Amino acid sequence: MALSDLLYPDNPKRRQELIHLHQELLDCMSTNFCATNELAGVLNEHLGCTISHIQMRESSTVKENCDIIIQAMREIQHQVQKIDSEMKEKLEPALYQKLYDIKEPELKKIAIAHKVFSIVLGEATSTAGMVAIKLLSSSLMTLTLSKLVSLLAQIGASVLGGISITVLGLGVEMILHAILGAMEKNQLLTAVRSYEKHLAEFKAASEKYQCAIHEVTSLVRQQVQ
Repeated sequence: MALSDLLYPDNPKRRQELIHLHQELLDCMSTNFCATNELAGVLNEHLGCTISHIQMRESSTVKENCDIIIQAMREIQHQVQKIDSEMKEKLEPALYQKLYDIKEPELKKIAIAHKVFSIVLGEATSTAGMVAIKLLSSSLMTLTLSKLVSLLAQIGASVLGGISITVLGLGVEMILHAILGAMEKNQLLTAVRSYEKHLAEFKAASEKYQCAIHEVTSLVRQQVQ
């Protein structure tokens, strides 16, 4: 048993907790990579966007991988803002307002949006209008995506940011060394609390983000069938 464990008997438990939290963080990040690629694929296929596919880099740190997702999410935000601008430019003011009127039937909004994309793209898929309306009228861009970008930036800037995502392939002591350096009680407790705080918010925001994307992609799949 290490001397630090004799001095601080809670350390072994905290070590295992820290490793578990790190794995949860990486699993959540991986899911967000997949969800972002799924949404980008829909935008590329149906709305003429060219958003690049992203992939977790096992040789990079948590912060570097956070930055990769943030860049892709900001590109999605930019594309949705561009869609909104195109709608505003091509439509009469009264028609444009209908897109955001909660009393207007969704099918009518979809028809209006599809007409615009048929003009903008020359030829648009039958689901183009639906995808555009789902993105513009849902909270995906205005709330969910913005919240997730903010949380990813916080995680990257925190004590977690400099940790390599490949740490879990190492032994327990190597993992702890990579995360903490020197093994002291206050450092271990601080790291655990940092993980818990960031992970709770990150998981909640990620679930909302993934649900919003699922709503869009499931409708696309229904249209294809």
